[in-house]
Amino acid sequence: MKDSELLRYSRHILLPQIDLAGQEALLRSHVAIIGLGGLGSPAALYLASSGVGRLTLVDDDTVELGNLQRQIIHSETNLGDLKVQSARERLASINSHAEVQIVDRRLDEQGLIALANEASVIVDCTDNFDTRHLVNIACVKTRTPLVSAAAIRFEGQLMIWDPAVPNSPCYACLYPSDQPIEMSCSTTGVAAPLVGVMGGLQAMETLKLIAGISSDHTGRLTTYDGVFNAWNSFAFKKKQDCSACGTETN
Repeated sequence: MKDSELLRYSRHILLPQIDLAGQEALLRSHVAIIGLGGLGSPAALYLASSGVGRLTLVDDDTVELGNLQRQIIHSETNLGDLKVQSARERLASINSHAEVQIVDRRLDEQGLIALANEASVIVDCTDNFDTRHLVNIACVKTRTPLVSAAAIRFEGQLMIWDPAVPNSPCYACLYPSDQPIEMSCSTTGVAAPLVGVMGGLQAMETLKLIAGISSDHTGRLTTYDGVFNAWNSFAFKKKQDCSACGTETN
């Protein structure tokens, strides 16, 4: 590790759970972030600043005025720009050593599988049910860790799928694909700091997965109530007939 890297990441290296080995793992890692909106903004900022060596940003949308209330990676000067391009410019201003690749189109299942095959971790920051299931399928098929979150109104949730943990349930075990959930912050609203809380949590869990910090966080849905500042964790199990990871369907 170069002297400049030792200085930049010194606060990480001081942590015994990370140390030099963990920071070097971050520098070698490749994280793909699907969605550069409210969740993807803080997740990308913290992962780039933490020293993730390679980031792939996936989003087919452009920056609109209504995004700026919560999508902190973008600014007024980026209105009309592709979100992935705006995000890449911002990340370069924070850490010019991070390699940032962009995909400015919506990936289908095969495209997501190809991306997951290359990535150390997939961070799902999307805001629709169908895409979340496609991302989950890609991670299950390639055995790539998945960090997924959602935020709406004052409520957030997070779940992790880690193939290193035996019998780890996936997103479809919790939310079956044949039972769609139709909610959108464009119709119900979302508190701006909420996506910062949940996107930052995604970055934290991604960092821990890469650095090998021991924590069996699978099989749990973590929820946050921003009104009452309350956290809860609910256990759920792998379904043998799950459409994505079940032994009866594969």
